[in-house]
Amino acid sequence: MAGSSFGTIFRITTWGESHGKALGVVIDGCPAGLPLEESDIQRYLDRRKPGASSVSTPRKEEDLVEILSGVFEGRTTGTPISLMIRNTSQISRDYSEIADCFRPGHADYTFDQKYGFRDYRGGGRSSGRETAGRVAAGAVACKALSQLGVDVCAYTRSIGPVEADLTRFDREAILSTPTAMPDREADRAAVAYLEAAKRETDSVGGCMECRVEGLPAGIGEPVFEKLDANLAKAVMSIGAVKAVEIGDGCQVSRRKGSENNDGFQMQDGRLYKTSNHAGGILGGISDGDTLLIRAHVKPTPSIYLPQDTVNRAGENTVLRIKGRHDPVIVPRAVVVMECMTALTLLDAMMVNLSARMDSLVDFYTRA
Repeated sequence: MAGSSFGTIFRITTWGESHGKALGVVIDGCPAGLPLEESDIQRYLDRRKPGASSVSTPRKEEDLVEILSGVFEGRTTGTPISLMIRNTSQISRDYSEIADCFRPGHADYTFDQKYGFRDYRGGGRSSGRETAGRVAAGAVACKALSQLGVDVCAYTRSIGPVEADLTRFDREAILSTPTAMPDREADRAAVAYLEAAKRETDSVGGCMECRVEGLPAGIGEPVFEKLDANLAKAVMSIGAVKAVEIGDGCQVSRRKGSENNDGFQMQDGRLYKTSNHAGGILGGISDGDTLLIRAHVKPTPSIYLPQDTVNRAGENTVLRIKGRHDPVIVPRAVVVMECMTALTLLDAMMVNLSARMDSLVDFYTRA
């Protein structure tokens, strides 16, 4: 299977299936000397793991990470870092009834058409559980970015019709509310909305947002490797994401240039923008302002309500999906978005070291 690797210099390859023995990631290109312990990674995995709140799947997985290689005496060695998360709560019999039919909204049909067979236990590689490897790798990227003064923060912007009021932004609430919203009042309303959907054995969609502070200007390439294009690819690669916006996103199509352009000013010898409709990226290159990315997530396709489908024999049938599923994907996907953003930015910053001759001269001729 192609397409399981991501990045140019800081490059990751995820492996494993939802109901296999384990899953994980190999990181190649991480610089030597980065302080790294399993606890640095575990706190990110704890935000993603199932069964952690009232609005996530009841499947219980501790998602304990093991560092198998690439770290010695608490620091990265510059060699490939292999991270593993063991699966401990698989109930494959929950999926026996869908072995020969295609779940609406899932990758069952397309995967079967591509490969001629599929791992029907939880979706195999198509499962959202694959993202555990991305989060483990993204935790390492976040640790590296923090040493560069770059802060990456993702959160739930909305669930169904309930939207967070960002004037009440509370970063601690992202980590302590079941919805990962930065607004506790909106969190309570969203939980009530989700409980109503659960009673109807249905699911809901939502929107997540990521803000990046401290990213210097000049990161990204002007043509095919635009920073916004690579961020969009990274975030769109998360299962269930159906649309990505940078800055004001879709709103710009209804504006005039005079309304949408961000002005420049000098203050205390520093250039800054008078607004940030562009979301921190101009011409595919970061402009030094807050980088803002938004992702729209579809409702969880696994619902108990009867759904029309077809089996592999070409017969019409009706399916009720059993098993343990999230009524909404967004709260657990927030950390995945945060980590995919971090992976993209760190890789772009490492690539950027080769953009200017003076950077090479400074590095190789310093005393």
